[in-house]
Amino acid sequence: MWTPIAVTTRPRREGELDGVHRHFLTPAEFDRRLAAGQLLEWSRFGAHRRGTEIAPLRSRLAAGQPVLLPLDLDGALLVRAAWPEARLVLLHPPGRIPGPATVAAFDHSVSHDHTEQVVTELVGFIGSSFLAPARPRPRG
Repeated sequence: MWTPIAVTTRPRREGELDGVHRHFLTPAEFDRRLAAGQLLEWSRFGAHRRGTEIAPLRSRLAAGQPVLLPLDLDGALLVRAAWPEARLVLLHPPGRIPGPATVAAFDHSVSHDHTEQVVTELVGFIGSSFLAPARPRPRG
């Protein structure tokens, strides 16, 4: 399972490395990539923007590797519009059941109160052809 590194216009925080934690861009470079169609989705958080680049996703998917995009609802809807064949999973906290219109935009919905349950459901949703079952590590 591969998770892309987001691009962002926010300043780098202490200890963050460009290309490891995020790709830090100037607002002008972000605008250039957005105008060139290089971002699958993007959103604004306060004065800063973040997004997901398309090229690394395409190369991973072409290689048959599953990709996990941690997105907010708006980002997920942009992905659905750009890639209708994408399989979207909505993770939501227990007790906060999303409305029917929100759930309808996703292929699967999982309450994330127990990590093990979420992992089991996601592996089942993605399919065992991508992931081997986890085995306990020997201790000692």
